[in-house]
Amino acid sequence: MTAFSGRTQTMSLVAFSAVATVTLLLCVMTGPDHDDLDEFYTGYGSLSPLRNGLAIAGDYISAATVLGTGGVIALCGYDGLVLALSTALSLMLLMFLLAEPLRNAGRFTMGDALARRLPGRCVRVTACVVTIAALLPLMLVQLAGAGQLMAFILGFSDASLKTACVVALGALMIAYAAIGGMKGTALIQILKIVTLVGSGAVVAVLILRRFDWDPGALFSAAARQSGAGPAFLHSGLEFGTSGRSRLDMIASELTVVLGGACLPHITMRMYTASSARQVRRSMSWAVSIVALFVLVITVVGVGATALLGRGVIAGADPQGNTAYLLGSRAAFGADVSMPETLLFTLVTTAIFLTLLASVAGMILACANSLAHDVFAARVREMPPRREMALARVSALAIGVPTILLATLVQHHSLQPLVTLSFCLGASALAPALVYGLFWRRYTRGGLLATLIGGTLSVLLLMPGTKLVSGSPLAAFPHADFVYFPFTTTGIVTIPAGFLFGWLGTLASGRAKAEQQRRQYEAVEGWILAGAVRRES
Repeated sequence: MTAFSGRTQTMSLVAFSAVATVTLLLCVMTGPDHDDLDEFYTGYGSLSPLRNGLAIAGDYISAATVLGTGGVIALCGYDGLVLALSTALSLMLLMFLLAEPLRNAGRFTMGDALARRLPGRCVRVTACVVTIAALLPLMLVQLAGAGQLMAFILGFSDASLKTACVVALGALMIAYAAIGGMKGTALIQILKIVTLVGSGAVVAVLILRRFDWDPGALFSAAARQSGAGPAFLHSGLEFGTSGRSRLDMIASELTVVLGGACLPHITMRMYTASSARQVRRSMSWAVSIVALFVLVITVVGVGATALLGRGVIAGADPQGNTAYLLGSRAAFGADVSMPETLLFTLVTTAIFLTLLASVAGMILACANSLAHDVFAARVREMPPRREMALARVSALAIGVPTILLATLVQHHSLQPLVTLSFCLGASALAPALVYGLFWRRYTRGGLLATLIGGTLSVLLLMPGTKLVSGSPLAAFPHADFVYFPFTTTGIVTIPAGFLFGWLGTLASGRAKAEQQRRQYEAVEGWILAGAVRRES
């Protein structure tokens, strides 16, 4: 059941080629026609709330979410469900707390939002460095996983072919970002999320039909096939049941909730809304779509365990990254008709699109920050044509090293890289945004302390976690240099990020804090209410 038929592989290859060609043409057709920064960076805010919401959801649901979360649900049951719910909760946090102030304070990048009331080139450069540091690991995961996934679907095992897949997909993603800009990548995200949720919903319905539309029967069968019995439906399979294990679980979910909402490729979508009302409506659509996908991935993940058993899933991939595909294939039964083959091809195409769209959005966020916050900020008035050229060159400058690094890490466990990105989002970017948008006395020294201190604390502790060494599924399974016995760094680095910001502001002195308070109060109503977008 883990091997796909020749017909399925052929149809998938044809579909992948067609999708790559069509999406690239769409990027060319919808890309900026003129040397206009607003068109390249935001698409003129021309997307309707529904389309912008679809694009936000598309950016938010990465291949790591689809494959990784689906695997945790299939192998660990209850713990995976909590992870999936945390994913949805993170976007709700963005909607209720940060979306409108971000849209009002920012223009193109994270650096814009932070430098609006705390100006300075050092702020923009630091924001750019943290943006790249937070997104580079996720890009590596998507690209490195692409070769493995293509090999699994198409049935080849040659290492050079896997590397060729990584290079080819990476080049395609660079082209999406450089040619399409915000509007072009948004179109790819919309196509991706509609295909992913639509095909997944059909598969979920087929799985429920196999169990006579009884979710209780589905979960009971999954518990029997999990090898853990009733424990599959209770907390503890992923982290354990000790006090430290429960603390580790809480820290991991908190990292997902805070980190996912603040990653720059998600927050940049807030700037594409033309008004505060539009961003509220866009986020409502995005949260609804992500909630629907969480329901879909839960049914498919649990269904994979119920229909195939833990042994088959873990045998195909020890971390369960192929569980979503295996569950989709198992939903059709042993004999697959032509319509069912077409539907499964749609599922594999949706995963392929997810890989393409996710990295394209991240490359665009990094390239925009590099061009706008580092290079364009050096001169008072850079011509739009030159800044757009810099953004496109920056996409190449970000993408090529990412491809090379992805070819080097593709044979290692990629989970530490996913965790690293979310830890940086939760420990550096989240405190900076919360303080920067809501704390009147927050100073530039406090902001730099938050970004630098939060980032360095994560980079210091992450190599010592259990994901890097000390276990068979770690990145270095034959080594053991664990000095921080948790899965994520969040239990220490999230409070540390907020503490660094407070101490940095305190160290700036009372006079500086009072000056920042007066400056903030002058624009507070505009940042929080945002009646009019201010250009810069």
